[in-house]
Amino acid sequence: MTMLHGRFLTQPIAHRGYHDASRGVVENSRAAFIAAIKAGYAIELDVQLSADGHAMVFHDYEMSRLTAQTGALRTRTCDELTKITLKGCEEFIPTLPEILTLVAGRVPLLIETKDQDGAMGPDVGPLEQSVATALADYDGLVAVMSFNPHSVAALAERAPDVPRGIVTCHFGAEHWQLLNEKTRHHLRCIPDYERTGSSFVSHRHDDLTNPRIAELKTAGAHVICWTIRSPEDEMNARKVADNITFESYPAVAPS
Repeated sequence: MTMLHGRFLTQPIAHRGYHDASRGVVENSRAAFIAAIKAGYAIELDVQLSADGHAMVFHDYEMSRLTAQTGALRTRTCDELTKITLKGCEEFIPTLPEILTLVAGRVPLLIETKDQDGAMGPDVGPLEQSVATALADYDGLVAVMSFNPHSVAALAERAPDVPRGIVTCHFGAEHWQLLNEKTRHHLRCIPDYERTGSSFVSHRHDDLTNPRIAELKTAGAHVICWTIRSPEDEMNARKVADNITFESYPAVAPS
């Protein structure tokens, strides 16, 4: 198990970068990451897999919310994707290596691998390999995580020295319609924490009273939470969480 560096617990983590669409600063964009660095925040970002096996910095499985294109991102090659403009700005979809070069170790970086199996199952590997390859020569503070425990286990195999964690919540049926009740119950109980050699969880902020979170914290796990959108929610979350992932307001960064 590799533990999180202390800066992951002291610098508020800007969710998909410090974005603000009203100012043309789009989530998971270069501008959002630069804004986070300037404000002294750590950065959380998401990666999806291109058709030819490259980790692309993009949250959604499907492209229509964030670009003028439609269809699954993973049906396009890296070369095609880096020519697609993000809505609300003039930037293109970035690759993970490009963003690693941009951040260059200036702030901690938390990378979430999005589920590629479709059902939080074991059909994983190419995305995790691409992330591990990109991180092999990266000197900055970095950690990886995923909702899919199989992805976390794959990251443990391919990048064993990188701190890793599981993204968790209460997995209500209304938000996780593609998952059956058996899978949702399994994930809700966070049984894979020890198996994956995780050192932290990133848990939904309105479910921090989950007894399993208290159990993990007592056993030494660090607890980050998502996604805080107000100072009031931050105050409540910090009663349990070691740190927050936030958006929509300026969290107080350490001086």
